[in-house]
Formats: sequence, structure tokens, C-alpha cells
Amino acid sequence: MDVRHLKYFLAVVDHQGFTRAAEKLLIAQPSLSQTIKSLERDLGVPLFHRVGRNVVLSEAGRELVGPARVVVRDLEAARSAIDELKGMRRGRLDVIAMPSPGIEPMTSIIAAYARTHPTVTVSVEAAFTSDAVVAAVRDGSSEIGLLGADRPFRAADIDVLPLGRQPLMLVLNPHADFPSRTDTDTAGDDHDSGLTLRWEDLAGQRMVVSQRGSLMRWAIDEALAHGVGLEIAVEVAHRTSVLPLVLAGLGHAVLPSSWSVLARQAGLRTARIEPEVLLHVCALSRVAELTPAARAFLTVAAGSQPESAGIGAESPLG
Repeated sequence: MDVRHLKYFLAVVDHQGFTRAAEKLLIAQPSLSQTIKSLERDLGVPLFHRVGRNVVLSEAGRELVGPARVVVRDLEAARSAIDELKGMRRGRLDVIAMPSPGIEPMTSIIAAYARTHPTVTVSVEAAFTSDAVVAAVRDGSSEIGLLGADRPFRAADIDVLPLGRQPLMLVLNPHADFPSRTDTDTAGDDHDSGLTLRWEDLAGQRMVVSQRGSLMRWAIDEALAHGVGLEIAVEVAHRTSVLPLVLAGLGHAVLPSSWSVLARQAGLRTARIEPEVLLHVCALSRVAELTPAARAFLTVAAGSQPESAGIGAESPLG
């Protein structure tokens, strides 16, 4: 067994079959199949069950995935360290991000990172839960994870770098009017004309919401539980669908402040929500040795975030 065997094994896992894996690896499928069979002979157990043209991981295969990723990632770290000593800065950095941190701070961090590491390719995978981000960092499929949570995040065997807090905001349906109050002290900030709303102000309003599991949906469900008569007009799985649906006049939406620039570029107004609800954003990485590319990314991330202000809330309605 060598690293090439493990890379080929992981390619079959990640691409869910031999055909797509062979295409990705730029090798013939029979050659890939022979390599996997050789690995299975070395280990003395089958790694895949062949079901027609499909393959599924055996129990032994599932156990091998995590260690194989660690071995491959550690080899990449060693090669990157040697390349760095030789003055080479080429490479690849795998990142996984939840939707809101995937807008900001990720955009600002990657922009700053690219200025000093222009030949490193940053590959970003999408995740919709903090569990998915943690799992990807732990098993080595991603070196860096960006997530948002309802409180400061902690996880065993994972390094956590706080990257600030984003208050939830209301993105306003351009065709709707509702009672509101203006806080003149906040004029000129990230929100439109200092407009501030309480959850009670949204009674009778139609909302575009994400599926359960996000802080934004939790805030809406809390408002409903406290008797605010919201109407859920649309529930979407893809966060990128929210702003177009609001722009089409289907309802208001609650989103983290990282979306404010995109909202205003789309011609939408935003407003503060009181009491404030905060999304805590952080970067995750393995405790074990990282590649130079990953270490540099974390250095940029740590230096690019201003000190956050604000106080968290247990419930949007107190």
C-alpha cells in the first residue's frame, strides 16, 4: 500500500464511482480498478461492494476514509513545506464554508490572501450545518472551515479562530409597507437610514425563510412561538434564492449583516432588528500540522477582522 493507492481510493469515494474518479484522475478506468483491487489484496478486506454499475463502501472502506485523508493531507503538508523552502508558492487550499460566512468574511479573507499568495488555488466547498464543517475538517477533506453559530463555537480536537459577530438584519420587501420606527443615532451605518424594527413590528408580514437548522430560521420560529403573527410565504433550501425572492416581492427575509452589500446592490433596503440576535463566525482547522498554505490563510484571517461589538441574546424576544 502506498499514497497513490490511498489517493485513488479517496477519488472513488469522493466521486461516487470508478468512472467519474478515473476521469478526474485522468487515467483509464481498468487501471483504477486494478489499483483498488491491489489495495484490497494488501489489506485483506474488500473496500467496496459492487452493486451493478454502482459501488458502496464496505465497513472496512468506511473505516479507511478518515485515516487515508489524514495520510494524504500530511504528505501534502510535507511537500508544501519543502516547496516553500525552495521558494515555490504554488499549491491548493481546500476550504469548506457555510453560506453567510461564505460571503463575508470569506470574500475579504480570500481577496487579501490572493494578494500575497497569487499562485495558490483556493477551492471552496459548501456546507449548510456546523456539523458538516466540523466533519470535513476532522476527516481532512478540508483544511479550513468557516461557520456561523448562535454562540461562540467550540469543538474537541479542533482549533477555533473567532472572526467576529454578525447581527441579523431584515431585508425589506420593496412592495410592502408596515409600521416602523427610526433610530436617528444609527443613521449612516450598515442599515438603511437607521431604520430599526422590533420583532412585533413584523406582525402580519410575509416572510421568505430558510429551512430549519439555521440561526435565521430559529429567530423566525422564536418570533412565531412568542405570538408574532408572521406568515411564511416561501421556504427555501438554497440561501442564494432568498434575495431574488424578496426582490420579486414575495416577502421580507432575515439574514446576517454579511448579506447587506448584496441586498443593497440588488436595490433592496435593510433594517436593524431589536433585540439584536448575533451570528458568531469562526474559522476551524485541524490541531495537527497544517500545510503552509493553510497557516498563511489563518494568519490573513486573524489580521483582517476588526474587533466586533455587540451583546448576544438568548432569544430575539427576551
